[in-house]
Amino acid sequence: MILPFQSQPISHQVLMSLLKDYKRPNDKINELVKDDKLIPLKRGVYIWNSAQQPENFTIANALYGPSYISVESALSFHSIIPEQVFGITSMTTKQSKVFDNRICRFEYKHLTTPYFSFGIKQEKLREDQFALVACSEKALFDKIITTSGILFRSEQAASEFLLENMRMDEEQLKSFDIEMMQSWIIDAPKKESLSFTIKAIEKL
Repeated sequence: MILPFQSQPISHQVLMSLLKDYKRPNDKINELVKDDKLIPLKRGVYIWNSAQQPENFTIANALYGPSYISVESALSFHSIIPEQVFGITSMTTKQSKVFDNRICRFEYKHLTTPYFSFGIKQEKLREDQFALVACSEKALFDKIITTSGILFRSEQAASEFLLENMRMDEEQLKSFDIEMMQSWIIDAPKKESLSFTIKAIEKL
């Protein structure tokens, strides 16, 4: 019964259909949660507690959408920053939101369109698992845009942020697609800060 659903989040509605032969399916769902066979992610969404449970990035995409993985979560995934990241941060066109559950903290930050839709890639996480993740360039821009207090007035300020504050890999930064980044600025917030960021990368 549950095998086809082990590798993806499952809704309350789907669970009800799977448990339709039970006289009180809601009681059965509560029993499965109590027995630690079912893990609640948010109201009405669960995953099975099994070796095949979905990857955290896959859960993040499904938990609140449209969304994609970004900022430190994506930068760490792409090995641009050295730190391991606990909790997953995504961008969304909906209002900002946070879900704390047993898996981890899932945070979503609001972005407007059309900027939201730039620089997103589908990444393969394992054989049957995929997730929408910002490319390195977009994850960096998103970090600058969505972090209050980040406003660059010079190339030097941007450079210090990249290399000292974020401890980003200099060789990786040199490989960034500057032309693509430039094309996003017209639709992006914090245009001046993003422009200084591009200039700082160009001078590496």
